[in-house]
Amino acid sequence: QEEEEEEDVVIVGDAVGDGEKEEEVEPIEEYVPGGYHPVAIGDVYNGMYQVIAKLGFGRFSTVWKCKKAHTEQLFALKIVKSAPKFAQPARDEIELLRDVENGDASDPHRNKVVHLYDTFNLTGANGTHICMVFEPLTCNLLKLIIKSDYKGIAIDKVKTISRQILEGLNYLHTKCQIIHTDLKPENILATIVNDEITEVKIADLGNACWIDHKFHPEISTKEYRSPEVLVRVGYSTPTDIWSTACIVYELAVGDYVFEPNDAEDGSYSSDAEHLALIADMFGSLPAAVYRTGSRWNLYFDQRGRLLHRTGFIPCSLSNVLQDDFKWSQENARELSSFLMPMFALNPSGRATAAQCLQHEWLQPRSRRPAPAAAAAAEGEERMEYRLADDIQDLAPFAVYRELGEEEEE
Repeated sequence: QEEEEEEDVVIVGDAVGDGEKEEEVEPIEEYVPGGYHPVAIGDVYNGMYQVIAKLGFGRFSTVWKCKKAHTEQLFALKIVKSAPKFAQPARDEIELLRDVENGDASDPHRNKVVHLYDTFNLTGANGTHICMVFEPLTCNLLKLIIKSDYKGIAIDKVKTISRQILEGLNYLHTKCQIIHTDLKPENILATIVNDEITEVKIADLGNACWIDHKFHPEISTKEYRSPEVLVRVGYSTPTDIWSTACIVYELAVGDYVFEPNDAEDGSYSSDAEHLALIADMFGSLPAAVYRTGSRWNLYFDQRGRLLHRTGFIPCSLSNVLQDDFKWSQENARELSSFLMPMFALNPSGRATAAQCLQHEWLQPRSRRPAPAAAAAAEGEERMEYRLADDIQDLAPFAVYRELGEEEEE
């Protein structure tokens, strides 16, 4: 699979309800051989899918709302550009989605990942296009953040969403051996009924990979990128946990946890800024883990100190919530206690999706352990992380580290 920029699908029209981006249109000059397929409202594809509206587009595809012939059943039809460099990633995505479908039919959380209903090839004026038919798109989490005026959504809704994302991730990681690699609010869909979130699904596996078969060393959208990806030390399922923590924080407060940028004078990159922001909040990256990264020397000196620092006063996650967003001490500490294991700097010590689901913050109050039991459990959990740091190190990532270095050469 050739390395391509990730696809950000621009949602238009009723895919999100209000069509806040409906003025955006895919580049007309890309309707050429190898590019987009021209679609008209009313077109029928594969003898059964009638186009009734446009949902969105990305660099790789256009997405259309369709109605199945002779029924009122609605679907989202993704038509991929026809050039081989777009077709091969689409074939990989189909294979990944089939692994999701076949992972474990008895697992109730399989439906936390978007369902692929059908695939077919479409030959038109610009070549042969791979088409994928999905369940109809619903509201994505970015829409909820926008509707909150970037002030965050109700904490009970944050918990509902977080729980279901983690249930879907646990299924992907353990039953399918798949890493999503591009979790962000746009790629999480939510069904809302009477202002209640009834269902949450992980969507867009277009950049996903298998644990034992990765395509690219650089993954994720910038604001949700884990430190192991920034330093190129190799990655596995923990990178999805880091991205999920970023999403949960953003849902809760309406703002990114990290928003790195390049220096205006070119003196440092956004990645260098990102690592400095991470260090300000969570402390220094453990050199024993990260020194083998192919980009270590770009960001650290021989003693393991960052070459670029923000100049900000280091501040804990809990204090940021209290000082910048005026959260109460109790609420800030509760959310921080949930997120901190997900932001563990050593990937092998980062909480798994299954561990996150057991955290007190996600439990109904009636199921929460008594304080003494909670303290004992917390002590065991911390000990488990310390042992993981000492024993496991980054062995699971060693194979990919070699592959990543070969790809860069």
